[in-house]
Amino acid sequence: MYQFLSDLQQFRFLQYAVMTGVLASIACGIIGSYVTVRRTTYIAGAIAHCTLGGMGIAGYLSKEQGLVFLTPLIGAVCAALLAALIIAWMINRSSARLDTVLSAVWAIGMAVGIIFISKTSGYNEDLMSYLFGDILMVSFNDLVLISLLDLFLLISVFLFYNRLVAISFDEEFARISGIRVDLYNTLFLCLVALTVVLLVQVVGIILVVALLALPAATAGQLTTRLPAMMLAATLLCFISTTGGLVISYTPNLPAGATIIIIAGLLYLLSLAVSRFRRHHAPSQTGN
Repeated sequence: MYQFLSDLQQFRFLQYAVMTGVLASIACGIIGSYVTVRRTTYIAGAIAHCTLGGMGIAGYLSKEQGLVFLTPLIGAVCAALLAALIIAWMINRSSARLDTVLSAVWAIGMAVGIIFISKTSGYNEDLMSYLFGDILMVSFNDLVLISLLDLFLLISVFLFYNRLVAISFDEEFARISGIRVDLYNTLFLCLVALTVVLLVQVVGIILVVALLALPAATAGQLTTRLPAMMLAATLLCFISTTGGLVISYTPNLPAGATIIIIAGLLYLLSLAVSRFRRHHAPSQTGN
């Protein structure tokens, strides 16, 4: 830990990594709580895997065609939003089975990404970075875009909090109350897409669903109120990301995998504490 703290004062890449973890934690805590309440982690998974297509296309155009302004992060944002809009349209307008739609989005997005990455120099390095994340490689420009995405998420949730809560807990009642459910479902999926992009920078496509779900699920064991759940999930995600960076740094372990292990251990601990409290509650009441 001393080595990490010492290098943190000297190296920009470590400072960017910690700041990315903080920003991702805010998005993860807020949107992850909605996702957990609505039980839509499978949708987040489909969007996450579809981002590989955007990353692959952006990387190819940047390296092979000279469009250097197209970073993988920009490609991921475009692909995630496109996937969210397609899924929202299919849910609202189509009679197709949702699991079939998600499987198609999931598979096509990854297939497109693999094709373009295979045609790009540095294929193996890029593929591993996209799939498993590399928070230590976040650049200043990436950090600026991540900050803007985070700000947009916070403003959106602040402005539409009541409507998002309404469609999360009772969609039919929200529709009867005059809320445009289809519109806010689309907005919700777009917010999930942007959150997925943030988390892909931290743990990669493969592990992004775990980071989105585990802190919120842990917070759900501690509180039943949504605002408190969001706050607790944000704190737990921050502990996981920062702890993962510190623990993985000196032994040179994969940061993304270490972050997920910490998040998983926190979730298991919350389950044990919750079970212990339920088991001892009757005897305490009896006394």
